Amino acid sequence: MHDDQLDISADVARALIGRQFPQWASLPVRAVPATGTVNAIFLIGDRYAARFPLSAGDPAAVRRSLEAEAAAAAELAGRTRFPTPEPAGLGEPGDGYPLPWSVQTWLPGSVATDAGADPAESVPFAGDLAEFIAGVRAIPARGRTFRGGGRGGADLRVHDAWLETCFARSEGMLDVPRLRAMWAALRELPRGDAPDVMNHGDLMPGNVLVRRPDRPTGGRLADARPAELRLAGVLDVGGLAAADPALDLVGAWHLLEAGPRAALREALGSGDLEWARGRAWAFQQSMGLVWYYADSNPVMAAIGRRTLDRLLAEEPA
Repeated sequence: MHDDQLDISADVARALIGRQFPQWASLPVRAVPATGTVNAIFLIGDRYAARFPLSAGDPAAVRRSLEAEAAAAAELAGRTRFPTPEPAGLGEPGDGYPLPWSVQTWLPGSVATDAGADPAESVPFAGDLAEFIAGVRAIPARGRTFRGGGRGGADLRVHDAWLETCFARSEGMLDVPRLRAMWAALRELPRGDAPDVMNHGDLMPGNVLVRRPDRPTGGRLADARPAELRLAGVLDVGGLAAADPALDLVGAWHLLEAGPRAALREALGSGDLEWARGRAWAFQQSMGLVWYYADSNPVMAAIGRRTLDRLLAEEPA
């Protein structure tokens, strides 16, 4: 997926885990098929997951990033009624793998990209998602504000160069003239007066677990009605940070169709400006998914395309 992508086998992961965490040496280690783009994940027994960064980098910088992720995961744990992974350890490079790596608790269940697990038509899921977003926003920011880099700042126009790259690379794949016109309006949205609040930062289908309405967690979804699916947990929590309150609204377009999306907005009480900026963040994220992952990660590319289709469907004819 990436030019600098690292490879790690189950044998190497097993050796590193057994040597550095002897308490888990006797447990089976297996690769977890995933559509994510940041880490290779290996399940340790049935309670823990080792996460190995996929992109090459400076080991010291990667360590700092993993330490920040662990602190964020610890801060979020227990703040809502929805389970989230908790930090369990930090591993060292070795056996040919050049970077630090991490261990978290494992949350079983079906992610929203799995067959039969799409919550797009579920109003109850939308209510759960709104409750999670509100719970994260309620975490005290303790003076923290957006730290710069990535999504979540005040000025949407700082993303113009990236969007220009995306428009150029998306010719022949997407309706670029319509998308350019949409961004021309979205980029001018003001920040407003609401202070920065805590955000998960990446409420994508691959980062949410869904369940049947009659199961507290997990359970087979084959016979579940899509309109009744509920939120079972949230993954990839290391990006917890203070940012624009609209940032976590990306989930409204990444995860929901029009009816449940309206229910989420009502539950959160989002005003027109906040909602519009949520659209802008969903647009900014999705434009990079279609062309970048077209060949290497079709699931991720399809997520981006579907989100853009939902955004375009809301535009006046």
